[in-house]
Amino acid sequence: MAERKIITNNKKARHDYFIEEEYEAGLVLTGTEIKSIRGGGASLRDSFAKVDKGEVWVYNMNISPYDQGNRFNTDPKRPKKLLLHKKEIRKLVGYISQDGLTLVPLDVYLDARGRAKMTLAVAKGKKLYDKREDIAKRDAARDIDRRMKNK
Repeated sequence: MAERKIITNNKKARHDYFIEEEYEAGLVLTGTEIKSIRGGGASLRDSFAKVDKGEVWVYNMNISPYDQGNRFNTDPKRPKKLLLHKKEIRKLVGYISQDGLTLVPLDVYLDARGRAKMTLAVAKGKKLYDKREDIAKRDAARDIDRRMKNK
């Protein structure tokens, strides 16, 4: 796999959703937005994606204003377009038309060429008992590791 520099990730997504399938998408950004991302000024908290008129958009992704951007800075929460192949978009439309599946951004990173990319997942929401099950498994694994370390 090519070299990546992860800028931000959505830790809550893996806690709240079962990840069915992942896609890599490019981000359409302005100059000040990419400069802010390179400086680590992005957040995926409460963000989600939608397919609208054959295009995929991510909403509520916060890119903080670039310090030297002055009037060229845009609204930090504006919807950002994602770049995917038409075949992938048609596949996503098929997935999200199924009940209970949604599009969730997992992380934003810079690829080896310095371009901003996003990992987008088709996900199904977890119920409360699923979350408790995951927490119990994680605690059991930690306990086993702790005991193995002590022996």
